[in-house]
Amino acid sequence: MQDLSRSDPLAAVSPLDGRYAGRTESLVPYASEAALMRARLRVEVEYLLALSDLDATSLSLSDDARRALRSVVEHFDGDDARLIKRLETEGAAGYSATNHDVKAVEYFLRTETDDHVHPWIHFGLTSEDVNNLAHRLLVKPAVEDVLVPAITAVRDELEALAHEHGDTPMLARTHGQPATPTTFGKEMAVYAARLGTATGRVVDAATSLSGKLAGASGTYAAHVAAYPDVDWRGFSRSFVTDLGLDHTGLTTQVNPCDDLAALFDALRGVNNVLLDLDRDIWLYVSDRYLGQEAAAGETGSSTMPHKVNPIDFENSEGNLSKANSDLTFLADYITTSRLQRDLSDSTVKRNIGAAFAHCLIGYGKTETGLDKVVPNESVMREELDAHPELIGEAVQTILRREGDTEAYERVKELTRGRDVTLADFRDLFDELDVDESVRAELRALAPADYLGVAAELAEDH
Repeated sequence: MQDLSRSDPLAAVSPLDGRYAGRTESLVPYASEAALMRARLRVEVEYLLALSDLDATSLSLSDDARRALRSVVEHFDGDDARLIKRLETEGAAGYSATNHDVKAVEYFLRTETDDHVHPWIHFGLTSEDVNNLAHRLLVKPAVEDVLVPAITAVRDELEALAHEHGDTPMLARTHGQPATPTTFGKEMAVYAARLGTATGRVVDAATSLSGKLAGASGTYAAHVAAYPDVDWRGFSRSFVTDLGLDHTGLTTQVNPCDDLAALFDALRGVNNVLLDLDRDIWLYVSDRYLGQEAAAGETGSSTMPHKVNPIDFENSEGNLSKANSDLTFLADYITTSRLQRDLSDSTVKRNIGAAFAHCLIGYGKTETGLDKVVPNESVMREELDAHPELIGEAVQTILRREGDTEAYERVKELTRGRDVTLADFRDLFDELDVDESVRAELRALAPADYLGVAAELAEDH
């Protein structure tokens, strides 16, 4: 193993940056350490510009200087990220090692600005003022631009299946037992609707992310000491909302993170819908209700060549389960802090990207799996025909309509614990004291036709 470079994906400690690197690449601009550096830099730059807009401060920036500052963020690249890392770990550009990741960003910004600007960089701030905003500036687009489109792609696949197979009859099971007929499309429509609702909660939570800028203990003390006549609470509110975030004005040193916890919980809601779907599809494949289009040259089993395993849904299930474990841990952990602050949350928040990556892999695998499933209509119909007892619900309901108080008991006596045929039902119908029109109605019942408005439900969604 010594011949593998640490940068080689085969040497990655986590499969997210190894085996699944191609599937998680879209999160790099939001979840990598370089991305966090750039987001911190953006906060520091925008804060400098906001300070220069205050009449109370002596910081004056020309239009060219303002454009140059923003250009530092816009053109931030790998060399810049590596310089910040050196500033932190070994020292660079005339500075000793900071051993502090936020301070390293501050010193990097000094290398990009004139001396008269330096006293105002990070003026009155604590690291958490920068970090809490930076994390949210990354989390919000990661959700809105990467995760939500991936979820939407799954929902689109479900809607396509719902519309195409809205009238494809299928046996429905409750408690694992044959219950009544349904259609495959209607069942997919249920998941599409659930996923749409769950996605809405994610979007709402991402839109409601909230930041703070209030100093070392949330009292604005350093700011007020320097400029007591400035409305620092109003300044903070304007600054945070101008970044596209809601404002949290009452905090300790740390942002309470209830907003992030709500987002993580919303993502768990999406994942739970898809976990339910993955398991149902797995069972449908097992029952041969669904086949799968085999990719040319793909190996299904290392020893059984005939198999086409539901590996996409199994992979999705594993990744979404891991994501939910991580999201639950994150939501529980980051909403607590010893007194006004401790640093245990700092290392934990670096794993937000990993949780998102497992989500993204899961969404992609479910979408891929759905694109390959093919309903086996003949198997579904054979299964329905093999269970004529499925019309029992319809029979007893029609008889109730006709005033038969023993309708349920009649059907129960005929079907419970017995193999029953349509002929058995017809014998029962012949014995009933009902109008011939009702007898004809009962005789016309068949499992494959007892579908209610399933097709309409699938089409309307």
